[in-house]
Amino acid sequence: MLTKFETKSNRVKGLSFHPKRPWILASLHSGVIQLWDYRMGTLIDRFDEHEGPVRGVHFHSSQPLFVSGGDDYKIKVWNYKTHRCLFTLLGHLDYIRTVQFHHEYPWIVSASDDQTIRIWNWQSRTCVSVLTGHNHYVMCASFHPKEDLVVSASLDQTVRVWDIGALRKKTVSPADDIMRLTQMNSDLFGGVDAIVKYVLEGHDRGVNWAAFHPNLPLIVSGADDRQVKLWRMNETKAWEVDTLRGHMNNVSSVMFHAKQDIIVSNSEDKSIRVWDATKRTGLQTFRREHDRFWILAVHPEMNLLAAGHDSGMIVFKLERERPAFALSGDSLFYAKDRFLRYYEYSTQRDSQVIPIRRPGTPSLNQSPRTLSYSPTENAVLICSDVDGGSYELYIIPKDSVGRSDVVQDAKRGTGGSAVFIARNRFAVLEKSTSQVLVKNLKNEVVKKSSLPIPTDAIFYAGTGNLLCRSEDKVVIFDLQQRLVLGELQTPPFVRYVVWSSDMESVALLSKHTIIIASKKLVLQCTLHETIRVKSGAWDDNGVFIYTTLNHIKYCLPNGDSGIIQTLDVPIYITKVSGNTIFCLDRDGKNKAITINATEYIFKLALLRKRYDHVMSMIKNSQLCGQAMIAYLQQKGFPEVALHFVEDERIRFNLALESGNISVAVASATQINEKDHWYRLGVEALRQGNSGIVEFAYQQTKNFERLSFLYLITGNLDKLSKLMKIAEVKNNVMGQFHNALYLGDVKERVKILENAGHLPLAYITASVHGLNDIAERLATELGDNVPSLPEGKTPSLLMPPTPVMCGGDWPLLRVMKGIFEGGLESADRGGTVDEEDGEGDWGEELDINVDGMENRDIEDILAAAEAGEEENDEDGGWGGLEDLELPPELDTPKASANARSSVFVTPTQGMPISQIWSQKSSLAAEQAAAGSFDTAMRLLHRQLGIKNFTPLKSMFLDLFNGSHSYLRAFSSSPVVPLAIERGWSESSSPNVRGPPALVYDFSQLDEKLKSGYKATTSGKFTEALRLFLSILHTIPLVVVETRREVDEVKELVTIVKEYVLGLQMELKRREMKDDPLRQQELAAYFTHCNLQTPHLRLALLSAMGVCYKAKNLATASNFARRLLESNPVENQAKMARQVVQAAERNMTDATKLNYDFRNPFVICGSTYVPIYRGQKDVSCPYCTARFVPSQEGNICTVCDLAVIGADASGLLCSPAQVR
Repeated sequence: MLTKFETKSNRVKGLSFHPKRPWILASLHSGVIQLWDYRMGTLIDRFDEHEGPVRGVHFHSSQPLFVSGGDDYKIKVWNYKTHRCLFTLLGHLDYIRTVQFHHEYPWIVSASDDQTIRIWNWQSRTCVSVLTGHNHYVMCASFHPKEDLVVSASLDQTVRVWDIGALRKKTVSPADDIMRLTQMNSDLFGGVDAIVKYVLEGHDRGVNWAAFHPNLPLIVSGADDRQVKLWRMNETKAWEVDTLRGHMNNVSSVMFHAKQDIIVSNSEDKSIRVWDATKRTGLQTFRREHDRFWILAVHPEMNLLAAGHDSGMIVFKLERERPAFALSGDSLFYAKDRFLRYYEYSTQRDSQVIPIRRPGTPSLNQSPRTLSYSPTENAVLICSDVDGGSYELYIIPKDSVGRSDVVQDAKRGTGGSAVFIARNRFAVLEKSTSQVLVKNLKNEVVKKSSLPIPTDAIFYAGTGNLLCRSEDKVVIFDLQQRLVLGELQTPPFVRYVVWSSDMESVALLSKHTIIIASKKLVLQCTLHETIRVKSGAWDDNGVFIYTTLNHIKYCLPNGDSGIIQTLDVPIYITKVSGNTIFCLDRDGKNKAITINATEYIFKLALLRKRYDHVMSMIKNSQLCGQAMIAYLQQKGFPEVALHFVEDERIRFNLALESGNISVAVASATQINEKDHWYRLGVEALRQGNSGIVEFAYQQTKNFERLSFLYLITGNLDKLSKLMKIAEVKNNVMGQFHNALYLGDVKERVKILENAGHLPLAYITASVHGLNDIAERLATELGDNVPSLPEGKTPSLLMPPTPVMCGGDWPLLRVMKGIFEGGLESADRGGTVDEEDGEGDWGEELDINVDGMENRDIEDILAAAEAGEEENDEDGGWGGLEDLELPPELDTPKASANARSSVFVTPTQGMPISQIWSQKSSLAAEQAAAGSFDTAMRLLHRQLGIKNFTPLKSMFLDLFNGSHSYLRAFSSSPVVPLAIERGWSESSSPNVRGPPALVYDFSQLDEKLKSGYKATTSGKFTEALRLFLSILHTIPLVVVETRREVDEVKELVTIVKEYVLGLQMELKRREMKDDPLRQQELAAYFTHCNLQTPHLRLALLSAMGVCYKAKNLATASNFARRLLESNPVENQAKMARQVVQAAERNMTDATKLNYDFRNPFVICGSTYVPIYRGQKDVSCPYCTARFVPSQEGNICTVCDLAVIGADASGLLCSPAQVR
């Protein structure tokens, strides 16, 4: 049993398949009727007008109707398109058990607990016949699929067959009045529309179900006596043929299968049973744990059944319908109806080869599952589920194609799956042991091999290789070398494996997923489908064509997929050749379907950058549609999408997206809406095409923007024209602004005066030195002359000179892209040529001013200038006409391409900081590139650094030091420049060097010397600051050679010793009141690895401290060490005196934690000795040592790294990386 769909719901009492669509109606005990799409697994609709359980439901065979009958005594007829109940038929007096439409007449038959069967006319909405005769509840009633018969089953233990021929004659309209009279009489005196033809008695209990065979004179019934009975009938009588026993409880429903010779029954014993109708034996039983079955439905056309139970329903198949097939070159071998058949693609010839199974084996789910073919040996392996999985090996005689009388005894064996892996070897899977047996054609085991994963199926994967499938992964296994060649995680249960013809790619098909991978199982893409995937094949271009239950689809190598066409019935693709798909249908017939491959070939050409193909396809094919445009936009080809689109609005958007201003202008002109002109203006401004910006602003009459545009481009003529237009339009503010932009003071004074602002006009005139106007205004103002502030020098308000006068931004000349150039000819005539348009745009401001055309204004303004222009007309640039030129030479004409070269934005390069950060694994260079997080990660990994606070300023210095900035024009942004290390004029401009770094090794040398100096002169705080800054800088230093790397590492060690010693010395000076600790710290300082002069000073200091504290023995030890270091005379004298004093009394007054005989290192945090043999932890960067309890803290010496952290070591040179 192959479950196709399952629902969880209330108890299902009625079921009905739609004859054409993948729908099923389920009526529930709760009163709801559900409409499900069993292919998609979705609930389409629910109808809930019945009160109480709905026991019967049925689809009409051709109208969008269904009928339902329930425990509320009502029969309802519904229209599922309008989602409503059309009408209710009333008449039954008790629960309604079943309802059914007649296949031809407008009738409904219903069975009820009121012991009657009623036939209704659903067009006239009346009851046309009542069938009485049963004397208990009528459990079901149904029409015969072809004849005028009704069968009913009742709890009175009988099955009745009724003849309704008279009713049919009555419905076919009567011919004359006499007939009509007799009809009226019969209606009045109890008509005989339906008569009982047979009463079938034989069941010992109430009968729950009875059904006709679709085309034989057979009836099957099921009853509470747990038996299924088969009855036969002829014209005169009916009799019992056989009884099928096996159910353990009441049989609820029983049906004949529509396609096969089998009976299906279900029962309250929680089982569905399948019986052989000819042999009358049980074939199979399917059980549920807790749910009793109540109803069965058989699909009228397809191999589908449905069963309703206590908690829902299942839609299922009894057998797989996929034919087993194997492809070999131009031919196909496939199994059908117990024969192996052969189909040749080129001639489309189909023939039988050999019979493949002895007839008479029980036929349920025993059909061939897979087929494998060896062309050289002409051998076929057929696997099926017989005996839990077995195979049969046939050798096809050379002459037997077309003659199928040769019955040969096949070589058989058991095994999960079997495939040919070489010319005369095949592999058989033993599931239990997860082993593969390699056998020869005599069916003898040649070799055994264990598989690398628990395998439940094997597939061919090239000669000698197997693809092994487990539940959630597949591997390719080489049987010869016993190696795994590739491995891939997959969704549960890959069902089919399809290799491309060159064996370079493989498609793994599971129920809802397609995975495409390379021959080594490297994942290329994954595709999810809601509807079940059925089959697939590769076409010649490397596109995978596959089918679902209702579509043929394609999958490109990058995972893009789409629908090629819709299917009415599922098919199984065997081969794709050009535009033809060869396939097998569920009946095992070969079909060739012609498809339109244009869409996926086009997408493939785009994907593979085969732009010449794309071009020719755009010109020659009818590719169109929103989906195509959306696809091109999404993939970054708006300029290609432009050539598919007729709709001006979409053209406009695409043109803006691809920067094609000329097309955008043409579209905006067609659309002519304010918003589109505004967007065009924004894009043109972005491209610096001031001509088009101006044109767009003119179209929207946007004078403020135009004024500003003329100001910044320095177009003062047009600005003054705008001012005059503002005057004509009586726009005082616009007039004033334009006068301000022009720096026209007289005009400003005039405007202010006309507007009545005389004081402002006076101030403007007097400040700008227009004294005569100022005096005139002063006399007008009389006593109200405003006073100007004393002692201030006024500055004139004049507009700045524009940075760049004149036209558009300079554009790079670039060859047209493949698409613009090639498609120019194919394009429509509507586009505006950019070059020609620019010149005279803007000269014509098409603006209506109070009924005056712009032309009129132009005329008014031009009247004064006309005179001068006339005088100029003759002179001008004349004199070229009378040049005596030599005869025309063969001057080479400019190539067509040069004409059509147009600006295409160059692709943006990679920012230098990104190049630096990609190329380098040195922290300093990452910081210089601005990748601080990467630099921090590197330092953490290399040196265990966790405290980055001391490094923050250095990171910023490195970043700032590797970049410089150039200021260009005031209106343009600052230009950043990268400063490269070791740059010279001869270096190639395309190869970027590493960043310049502000810290280098030589600076550290200088710092070290300063530190020594400060230590010698006793400035310990200053010295400590210098040494620490060296430790903090070293991680961000880059050197060139290996020798310098060693010097850097040595410097770390030197500086670490000084930092530790100076920290202890400063600590000692703080501890005035603890003489014991003072002595210890002074003693430890002498064990730091210092320069000799500094060591002498440390020894001298320790000797003095101990001597004062009466620790003479310890003091004499320091004195001896001091004498061994060749000190200066006064130091030597003091040391000798201490030794003499100690020799008289070699004792210590106090016990110190200090044993100079036992070698030790000092803990950098607690300042206690760690003697040889004791455990310690160290800093991964400065190598200072610590007691184990300090592990995980920040190192107190370098203040950067975590004590005891894992680190790979200092990386400060490209030489280390190479």
